[in-house]
Amino acid sequence: MTTLPGPVPGTGDLGPPEDAAGSARAPGSRPHILVVNGRKVRNPVFVIGAPRAGTEMLARAFKRTAGFHMTLGQRWVLPVVQAFARTPSLARGHPEAAATVLRDAFAQGWQVGPDCCLGCTQACREAAGTPGNQPCVAERGIVRYGDASPELLYCADSLVDAFPDARLVQIVRDGRDVVAGMLADPQALAWFRPGFVNLDAEVTHPLLGVDAAPDRSLWADASMAGKCAMRWRGTIRLMARLRTKLSPQQLVTLRYEEMIRQPLTAARSLSDFAGAEICPVEPRLPGPPLEPGAWRRLLTAAQAAEVENIAGEELRRVGYGD
Repeated sequence: MTTLPGPVPGTGDLGPPEDAAGSARAPGSRPHILVVNGRKVRNPVFVIGAPRAGTEMLARAFKRTAGFHMTLGQRWVLPVVQAFARTPSLARGHPEAAATVLRDAFAQGWQVGPDCCLGCTQACREAAGTPGNQPCVAERGIVRYGDASPELLYCADSLVDAFPDARLVQIVRDGRDVVAGMLADPQALAWFRPGFVNLDAEVTHPLLGVDAAPDRSLWADASMAGKCAMRWRGTIRLMARLRTKLSPQQLVTLRYEEMIRQPLTAARSLSDFAGAEICPVEPRLPGPPLEPGAWRRLLTAAQAAEVENIAGEELRRVGYGD
C-alpha cells in the first residue's frame, strides 16, 4: 500500500487526506444484492488502472487465490465496459441505469458453467493458468467475485453505484513507462484510430484525457506518444477524484514499482484490504518485459519531451518527477 501526496485544489492528483471518506452512490439510490451461482455477491473487488500499468498482474494474483472468481475481459462484461469508456455520456446523468446495466453484465459474466470461458480473452485464460477453454474456477469453491477488465476505470463511479460494498484497487505507474508500453501495444493504440471515438459528441472524454476545451487542440496536435501521455494523465485525474469520494476501506492505491520490487509486501497489503489471503504478486506482465525506468531506453528524446510537456505536472505530483 502506498501513501501519495495530498490534493492540490483543481488539479486532480492522487491523494486527499486519508480521513476524507465519502460515497459515490447516487443520492436516494437503493443497494441491490446480486446473486450469482446461488451466492450473494459481497465486497466484490475491482482492479483499475491505466493500460500497461499492471492491472493484469494484480488480476493474476486474485485469480489464483482460493475462493476468488476474478474475471478479466469476460465476453459479457468487456463490451459493456468498453461502451461506457468509448461514450461516457451513456452514464453521465443516468447513474441508476448505468448501475443496472453493469450489474446485469456481471450477473452473466460471473456465471460458472461448462461453456463460461468460451470467448474469454487470452489474458484471462493465461492469468488462470487453465488449459484450453475449461472453466477457470470451481463453482462450489467461490466465495468472492471481482473483475479487472481493461478500461474498467472509466466505469468506477457506476461500479460503486452498482455494488455499494465494492472494494477498488487502483494501480499507478510512472507515466513515461506507461507511454512506452502503450506504444508497443496495438490494443491500447486502437482507441486512437480516426473515428473510433467520437470526441465531437462528448463534452469531456476521460479515456482520451480531454477534460476541457484546450485539451481538444492539444489532442489534435499530439503525436501518438502525446496521446498516450494524455490518456495516462487522465487516469491520474480520475484516480484522484475517486480518492475524494471513497473511504480508505473502499479504495486502495498501489504503485506498480513497489509491487515489482516487494511482491510479498504488496500481497500482504492486498490481503489486509480485501479481507482474504491473496496469492503473492508475480512481477511480470504479458508481452516484452518493461522494468521500471524502461522509458529511458524506449522513448526518443522528442517523445520524452512531449510526455513531460503534457503530463509533467502529474508525474511530479505522484512522485515520478526527475
